[in-house]
Amino acid sequence: MLTIINRIKCNLNLVLLSAALFSAAAVAETPSAPDLSALAEHSFRSAEDKARNQHRHPVETLNFFGIKPTMSVLEIWPARGWYTDILGPYLKEQGKLSIANFRVDDGTMQDDRKIFWSRISERLSQRILKHKEHFGSIQQTEFDPPAYMYLGLAQQYDMVLSFRNAHIWNEQGYLLDVFRAVFDVLKPGGVFGIVEHRASRVSEISSSAVEGYLDESYVIAVAEQAGFKLVGKSEINANPKDTKDYPKGVYALPPTLAMGTVEREKYLAIGESDRMTLKFVKAASE
Repeated sequence: MLTIINRIKCNLNLVLLSAALFSAAAVAETPSAPDLSALAEHSFRSAEDKARNQHRHPVETLNFFGIKPTMSVLEIWPARGWYTDILGPYLKEQGKLSIANFRVDDGTMQDDRKIFWSRISERLSQRILKHKEHFGSIQQTEFDPPAYMYLGLAQQYDMVLSFRNAHIWNEQGYLLDVFRAVFDVLKPGGVFGIVEHRASRVSEISSSAVEGYLDESYVIAVAEQAGFKLVGKSEINANPKDTKDYPKGVYALPPTLAMGTVEREKYLAIGESDRMTLKFVKAASE
Protein backbone atom coordinates (compact mmCIF):
# COMPACT_ATOMS: atom_id res chain seq x y z
CA MET A 1 0.00 0.00 0.00
CA LEU A 2 2.84 2.41 0.90
CA THR A 3 4.50 1.63 -2.45
CA ILE A 4 1.38 2.60 -4.36
CA ILE A 5 1.04 5.83 -2.37
CA ASN A 6 4.70 6.69 -2.97
CA ARG A 7 4.25 6.10 -6.71
CA ILE A 8 1.23 8.40 -6.76
CA LYS A 9 3.18 11.09 -4.90
CA CYS A 10 6.09 10.68 -7.31
CA ASN A 11 3.82 10.99 -10.36
CA LEU A 12 2.11 14.03 -8.85
CA ASN A 13 5.46 15.71 -8.23
CA LEU A 14 6.45 15.06 -11.85
CA VAL A 15 3.21 16.62 -13.07
CA LEU A 16 3.72 19.68 -10.89
CA LEU A 17 7.34 20.01 -11.98
CA SER A 18 6.36 19.76 -15.65
CA ALA A 19 3.67 22.40 -15.18
CA ALA A 20 6.14 24.73 -13.47
CA LEU A 21 8.73 24.28 -16.23
CA PHE A 22 6.10 24.89 -18.92
CA SER A 23 4.92 28.04 -17.14
CA ALA A 24 8.49 29.32 -16.79
CA ALA A 25 9.18 28.63 -20.46
CA ALA A 26 6.01 30.47 -21.47
CA VAL A 27 7.07 33.51 -19.43
CA ALA A 28 10.57 33.39 -20.90
CA GLU A 29 9.17 33.31 -24.45
CA THR A 30 6.89 36.31 -23.88
CA PRO A 31 8.64 39.41 -25.27
CA SER A 32 8.98 42.30 -22.86
CA ALA A 33 7.16 45.51 -23.78
CA PRO A 34 9.42 48.13 -25.41
CA ASP A 35 10.26 51.15 -23.26
CA LEU A 36 8.62 54.26 -24.76
CA SER A 37 10.80 56.56 -22.69
CA ALA A 38 13.96 54.91 -24.01
CA LEU A 39 12.67 55.12 -27.60
CA ALA A 40 11.84 58.82 -27.18
CA GLU A 41 15.48 59.42 -26.22
CA HIS A 42 16.94 56.87 -28.65
CA SER A 43 20.22 57.73 -30.36
CA PHE A 44 18.53 57.17 -33.75
CA ARG A 45 16.51 60.33 -33.23
CA SER A 46 18.13 63.66 -33.98
CA ALA A 47 19.06 66.06 -31.20
CA GLU A 48 16.53 68.55 -32.62
CA ASP A 49 13.71 66.01 -32.50
CA LYS A 50 14.55 64.92 -28.97
CA ALA A 51 14.61 68.56 -27.86
CA ARG A 52 10.94 68.78 -28.87
CA ASN A 53 9.96 66.05 -26.43
CA GLN A 54 9.47 68.80 -23.83
CA HIS A 55 6.77 70.36 -26.04
CA ARG A 56 5.19 67.27 -27.61
CA HIS A 57 5.32 64.81 -24.68
CA PRO A 58 5.33 61.65 -26.84
CA VAL A 59 5.49 59.15 -23.98
CA GLU A 60 2.65 60.71 -22.00
CA THR A 61 0.58 61.23 -25.17
CA LEU A 62 0.90 57.66 -26.43
CA ASN A 63 0.21 56.27 -22.96
CA PHE A 64 -2.91 58.47 -22.73
CA PHE A 65 -4.16 57.00 -26.00
CA GLY A 66 -3.55 53.52 -24.54
CA ILE A 67 -1.07 52.21 -27.08
CA LYS A 68 0.17 48.62 -26.65
CA PRO A 69 3.10 46.93 -28.47
CA THR A 70 0.78 44.24 -29.85
CA MET A 71 -1.51 46.69 -31.65
CA SER A 72 -2.02 47.33 -35.35
CA VAL A 73 -1.59 51.11 -35.60
CA LEU A 74 -2.05 53.61 -38.44
CA GLU A 75 -0.35 57.02 -38.37
CA ILE A 76 -1.80 59.51 -40.85
CA TRP A 77 0.46 62.06 -42.52
CA PRO A 78 3.57 61.50 -40.40
CA ALA A 79 5.48 64.20 -42.35
CA ARG A 80 9.16 63.84 -41.44
CA GLY A 81 8.39 60.96 -39.07
CA TRP A 82 8.78 62.63 -35.68
CA TYR A 83 6.40 60.12 -34.09
CA THR A 84 7.19 57.36 -36.59
CA ASP A 85 10.74 57.15 -35.20
CA ILE A 86 9.16 56.08 -31.89
CA LEU A 87 6.20 54.07 -33.16
CA GLY A 88 8.19 51.94 -35.62
CA PRO A 89 10.52 50.25 -33.13
CA TYR A 90 7.80 50.14 -30.47
CA LEU A 91 5.51 48.04 -32.69
CA LYS A 92 7.94 46.15 -34.93
CA GLU A 93 8.27 42.95 -32.86
CA GLN A 94 4.76 42.28 -31.60
CA GLY A 95 2.47 44.67 -33.48
CA LYS A 96 2.24 46.43 -36.83
CA LEU A 97 2.71 50.06 -37.87
CA SER A 98 1.22 51.45 -41.07
CA ILE A 99 1.51 55.02 -42.31
CA ALA A 100 -0.77 56.96 -44.65
CA ASN A 101 1.72 59.27 -46.31
CA PHE A 102 1.00 62.16 -48.64
CA ARG A 103 0.93 60.95 -52.23
CA VAL A 104 3.97 61.08 -54.48
CA ASP A 105 4.06 63.92 -57.03
CA ASP A 106 3.57 62.37 -60.46
CA GLY A 107 4.44 65.65 -62.16
CA THR A 108 0.87 66.96 -62.27
CA MET A 109 0.79 68.75 -58.91
CA GLN A 110 0.33 72.51 -59.16
CA ASP A 111 -0.06 73.40 -55.48
CA ASP A 112 3.32 74.37 -53.95
CA ARG A 113 2.27 73.18 -50.52
CA LYS A 114 1.28 69.77 -51.84
CA ILE A 115 4.55 69.48 -53.74
CA PHE A 116 6.38 70.24 -50.49
CA TRP A 117 4.39 67.62 -48.57
CA SER A 118 5.08 65.10 -51.31
CA ARG A 119 8.82 65.67 -51.04
CA ILE A 120 9.01 65.24 -47.27
CA SER A 121 6.79 62.15 -47.48
CA GLU A 122 9.09 60.61 -50.07
CA ARG A 123 12.12 61.34 -47.87
CA LEU A 124 10.48 59.56 -44.95
CA SER A 125 9.62 56.55 -47.13
CA GLN A 126 13.23 56.27 -48.23
CA ARG A 127 14.50 56.62 -44.66
CA ILE A 128 12.19 53.83 -43.48
CA LEU A 129 13.47 51.51 -46.21
CA LYS A 130 17.08 52.41 -45.44
CA HIS A 131 16.77 51.76 -41.69
CA LYS A 132 14.71 48.59 -41.46
CA GLU A 133 16.64 47.49 -38.39
CA HIS A 134 15.11 50.45 -36.54
CA PHE A 135 11.64 50.68 -38.07
CA GLY A 136 10.88 47.08 -38.92
CA SER A 137 8.41 46.45 -41.75
CA ILE A 138 6.06 49.43 -42.10
CA GLN A 139 3.17 49.29 -44.55
CA GLN A 140 2.76 52.52 -46.51
CA THR A 141 -0.17 53.92 -48.43
CA GLU A 142 -0.90 57.26 -50.11
CA PHE A 143 -3.54 59.57 -48.67
CA ASP A 144 -4.60 62.86 -50.28
CA PRO A 145 -8.30 63.78 -49.88
CA PRO A 146 -10.57 63.76 -51.77
CA ALA A 147 -9.06 61.72 -54.60
CA TYR A 148 -6.89 59.41 -52.46
CA MET A 149 -9.01 58.38 -49.48
CA TYR A 150 -7.89 54.77 -48.98
CA LEU A 151 -6.58 54.15 -45.47
CA GLY A 152 -6.79 50.36 -45.43
CA LEU A 153 -9.24 47.50 -45.12
CA ALA A 154 -12.41 47.83 -43.09
CA GLN A 155 -11.84 47.21 -39.37
CA GLN A 156 -8.09 46.74 -39.91
CA TYR A 157 -6.55 48.82 -37.10
CA ASP A 158 -6.64 48.87 -33.31
CA MET A 159 -5.58 52.52 -33.26
CA VAL A 160 -5.34 55.45 -35.68
CA LEU A 161 -3.23 58.49 -34.80
CA SER A 162 -3.20 62.02 -36.22
CA PHE A 163 -0.78 64.69 -35.01
CA ARG A 164 -1.47 68.29 -36.09
CA ASN A 165 -3.24 67.42 -39.35
CA ALA A 166 -6.91 68.18 -38.68
CA HIS A 167 -6.59 71.91 -39.39
CA ILE A 168 -5.35 71.15 -42.92
CA TRP A 169 -8.23 68.79 -43.66
CA ASN A 170 -10.64 71.39 -42.29
CA GLU A 171 -9.15 74.15 -44.46
CA GLN A 172 -9.68 71.93 -47.50
CA GLY A 173 -13.23 71.01 -46.47
CA TYR A 174 -12.60 67.30 -45.88
CA LEU A 175 -12.43 66.97 -42.10
CA LEU A 176 -15.65 64.96 -41.76
CA ASP A 177 -14.75 62.79 -44.76
CA VAL A 178 -11.36 61.95 -43.23
CA PHE A 179 -12.88 61.16 -39.85
CA ARG A 180 -15.41 58.85 -41.51
CA ALA A 181 -12.60 57.10 -43.39
CA VAL A 182 -10.79 56.60 -40.07
CA PHE A 183 -13.96 55.24 -38.49
CA ASP A 184 -14.29 52.64 -41.27
CA VAL A 185 -10.76 51.22 -40.87
CA LEU A 186 -10.86 50.98 -37.06
CA LYS A 187 -11.88 47.77 -35.38
CA PRO A 188 -14.87 47.94 -33.01
CA GLY A 189 -13.46 49.28 -29.76
CA GLY A 190 -10.54 50.85 -31.63
CA VAL A 191 -9.03 54.21 -30.63
CA PHE A 192 -8.68 57.39 -32.68
CA GLY A 193 -6.09 59.68 -31.06
CA ILE A 194 -5.86 63.32 -32.14
CA VAL A 195 -3.41 66.07 -31.22
CA GLU A 196 -4.27 69.44 -32.78
CA HIS A 197 -3.53 73.17 -32.42
CA ARG A 198 -6.27 74.59 -30.18
CA ALA A 199 -8.08 77.87 -30.82
CA SER A 200 -8.94 80.39 -28.11
CA ARG A 201 -12.44 79.92 -26.73
CA VAL A 202 -14.53 83.10 -26.80
CA SER A 203 -17.80 81.64 -25.51
CA GLU A 204 -19.56 78.31 -25.28
CA ILE A 205 -20.49 78.53 -28.94
CA SER A 206 -17.58 80.34 -30.56
CA SER A 207 -13.81 80.63 -30.69
CA SER A 208 -11.26 82.93 -32.26
CA ALA A 209 -7.84 82.23 -33.72
CA VAL A 210 -5.69 82.83 -36.74
CA GLU A 211 -4.36 80.32 -39.26
CA GLY A 212 -3.69 76.76 -38.18
CA TYR A 213 -5.85 76.54 -35.06
CA LEU A 214 -9.13 74.69 -34.56
CA ASP A 215 -11.85 74.96 -31.96
CA GLU A 216 -11.79 71.91 -29.66
CA SER A 217 -15.57 71.62 -29.38
CA TYR A 218 -15.83 71.73 -33.17
CA VAL A 219 -13.33 68.88 -33.60
CA ILE A 220 -15.24 66.81 -31.05
CA ALA A 221 -18.56 67.52 -32.79
CA VAL A 222 -17.19 66.46 -36.19
CA ALA A 223 -15.73 63.26 -34.73
CA GLU A 224 -19.04 62.44 -33.07
CA GLN A 225 -20.84 63.08 -36.34
CA ALA A 226 -18.50 60.52 -37.94
CA GLY A 227 -19.61 57.98 -35.34
CA PHE A 228 -16.95 58.28 -32.63
CA LYS A 229 -17.43 58.60 -28.88
CA LEU A 230 -15.15 60.93 -26.92
CA VAL A 231 -13.69 58.98 -23.99
CA GLY A 232 -10.94 61.31 -22.82
CA LYS A 233 -9.38 64.78 -23.05
CA SER A 234 -5.93 65.61 -21.75
CA GLU A 235 -3.96 68.79 -21.09
CA ILE A 236 -0.66 66.97 -21.70
CA ASN A 237 0.09 69.22 -24.67
CA ALA A 238 -1.41 72.45 -23.36
CA ASN A 239 0.65 75.65 -23.53
CA PRO A 240 -0.84 78.66 -21.69
CA LYS A 241 1.90 80.92 -23.13
CA ASP A 242 0.38 80.57 -26.61
CA THR A 243 -1.76 83.68 -27.19
CA LYS A 244 -2.78 82.58 -30.72
CA ASP A 245 -2.74 86.09 -32.18
CA TYR A 246 0.32 86.08 -34.42
CA PRO A 247 0.58 87.52 -37.96
CA LYS A 248 1.27 84.11 -39.48
CA GLY A 249 -0.82 82.08 -37.10
CA VAL A 250 0.51 78.90 -35.56
CA TYR A 251 3.36 78.87 -38.06
CA ALA A 252 4.98 81.82 -36.28
CA LEU A 253 5.81 79.45 -33.42
CA PRO A 254 8.49 76.73 -33.33
CA PRO A 255 9.39 74.63 -35.13
CA THR A 256 8.35 76.57 -38.27
CA LEU A 257 9.19 80.11 -37.04
CA ALA A 258 7.59 81.64 -40.12
CA MET A 259 8.34 85.20 -38.96
CA GLY A 260 12.04 84.61 -39.52
CA THR A 261 14.16 86.97 -37.41
CA VAL A 262 11.19 89.18 -36.47
CA GLU A 263 10.64 88.74 -32.71
CA ARG A 264 12.29 85.35 -32.97
CA GLU A 265 13.24 85.21 -29.30
CA LYS A 266 9.64 85.95 -28.33
CA TYR A 267 8.32 82.99 -30.31
CA LEU A 268 11.07 80.68 -29.06
CA ALA A 269 10.16 81.65 -25.50
CA ILE A 270 6.50 80.78 -26.12
CA GLY A 271 7.42 77.35 -27.45
CA GLU A 272 5.19 75.14 -29.56
CA SER A 273 1.45 75.70 -29.82
CA ASP A 274 -1.28 75.05 -27.27
CA ARG A 275 -2.78 71.70 -28.31
CA MET A 276 -5.85 69.65 -27.62
CA THR A 277 -5.28 65.93 -27.02
CA LEU A 278 -8.42 63.92 -27.66
CA LYS A 279 -9.13 60.20 -27.37
CA PHE A 280 -12.09 58.80 -29.31
CA VAL A 281 -13.36 55.23 -29.50
CA LYS A 282 -15.36 53.38 -32.14
CA ALA A 283 -18.13 51.65 -30.23
CA ALA A 284 -17.70 47.89 -29.91
CA SER A 285 -20.19 45.68 -31.72
CA GLU A 286 -23.27 44.69 -29.78
